[in-house]
Amino acid sequence: MDLMLLGKAAIMGVVEGLTEFLPVSSTGHLILAGALLKFNDERGKLFEIVIQSAAILAVVWEFRARIAGVLGGLRTDAKARRLLLNVGVAFLPLAVLGLLFGKFLKSHLFNAPTVATTFILGAFVILWAERRQHRVRVFSVDDMSGLDALKVGFAQCFALIPGTSRSGATIIGGMLFGLSRQAATEFTFFLAIPTLAIAGAYSLYKERALLSADDLGMWTVGMVTSFISAFFCVRWLLRYISTHSFVIFAWYRIAFGLVVLLTWWTGAVVWAD
Repeated sequence: MDLMLLGKAAIMGVVEGLTEFLPVSSTGHLILAGALLKFNDERGKLFEIVIQSAAILAVVWEFRARIAGVLGGLRTDAKARRLLLNVGVAFLPLAVLGLLFGKFLKSHLFNAPTVATTFILGAFVILWAERRQHRVRVFSVDDMSGLDALKVGFAQCFALIPGTSRSGATIIGGMLFGLSRQAATEFTFFLAIPTLAIAGAYSLYKERALLSADDLGMWTVGMVTSFISAFFCVRWLLRYISTHSFVIFAWYRIAFGLVVLLTWWTGAVVWAD
């Protein structure tokens, strides 16, 4: 058993779990971490898909009671049916654009300079959004309309650009469209389940030739660390947003993006594609 490889798997799992649901871009962090660890070949990219599934399971576990209530109430509860329908509506724009442009974007934008630049640009969007006076008209995900869901779905499409942050795009987009911070965050978690699960299943199917039983140990370590770190991150974020804004994440994005650009420009770090 390659202990060095397992160590890389553990680091990547923690990075995925801590960044998947924060507005800091898990994809961007995984691209950079993979480049630093020399773990960004085809095998490494397949591994990223695997550990992403563990982060999804953390959300499912955290919201298990709510999810069970929605699924169990589909026949009798109009709010449950509306929430499930809204999640489906919000998922569609990203699914369509991802199929049309996903391969092109991965070929041209998945590199350190692009990620770092997007980190910084996304930070300014967050700072601008937080300075705006928000008129909240939707305080709960149960009160969202189909149009609200569609708007959030289009906001999620910006996450196709690495470094943008899927959760950041949907939460900030939801707030700009009139959702409360709590409603936007909760809907983001619900939307993450089909978005990441379907995208992961599709990617695994495409890369099925790379699947190997020899990688089970690496996958297990990565999934366990991803699940644990995502679980605690989700719980922390739900408490944090009740009394705080996302400004701290914007400043983190700026600092991190500048460090990556500086090390890339000076050659201090070789950010392999």
